[in-house]
Amino acid sequence: MVLWMNSLVTTSHLQLAAFALGTIGWILCTVSMGIVEWRVWHVDNTTVISSGIAWVGIWKVCFISYLYVSPGYREQFCHKFSGYDSFIPHEIYAAQGLLLIAMFMGLLGLAATIFALRNIYMGVTHKPLIAPFFLVGGFFYISAGVCVLIPVSWNFYSVTHNQSIAFPPSYYMPSSPAAQEAGAAIPVGIVAVILLLLSGTFSLSYRFPMTANTIMKS
Repeated sequence: MVLWMNSLVTTSHLQLAAFALGTIGWILCTVSMGIVEWRVWHVDNTTVISSGIAWVGIWKVCFISYLYVSPGYREQFCHKFSGYDSFIPHEIYAAQGLLLIAMFMGLLGLAATIFALRNIYMGVTHKPLIAPFFLVGGFFYISAGVCVLIPVSWNFYSVTHNQSIAFPPSYYMPSSPAAQEAGAAIPVGIVAVILLLLSGTFSLSYRFPMTANTIMKS
């Protein structure tokens, strides 16, 4: 029994790595949601956008302005998007929903993996309490990775094609930038996708030791 327990722990090393990668991927997914720099706009008119740079996120748009503050000081102005804003492009709407789904699925994947690893290291020898939970965890990790991949790819496509957004006048934003580039959120999202997909692959590759049935029957 002791030998088989050691074998059971040994076969789960890759799944332990999956848990670590999944945790980091889930954290990066959450971080990417909060970063406003999804799309960095360079604008010609610096009357209000003093630095000539605006950051377009999935929840708000921000820029630095010297217009309403004392000389020598600067202030960051942000306009939050509303669910009723019709000007928001589809890729931003998709990012809002899919990243929330990804965060939830990643959390479920972590919970399933933790339960399976807990059973292994606590000496539980029942296959139904281990193998299915690694499979479920892998499914949620991969689903979360796909949910992050879609908005990251879509927004990156919009950046490379310099697509415009018809902001209302109250936002003090031009409808089209002079140029735009991918912000920090996109590479963070790409790393999150890679880690979540790797984590899912590792979790799905788990194989319960075949020696278990023989030992338990003897």
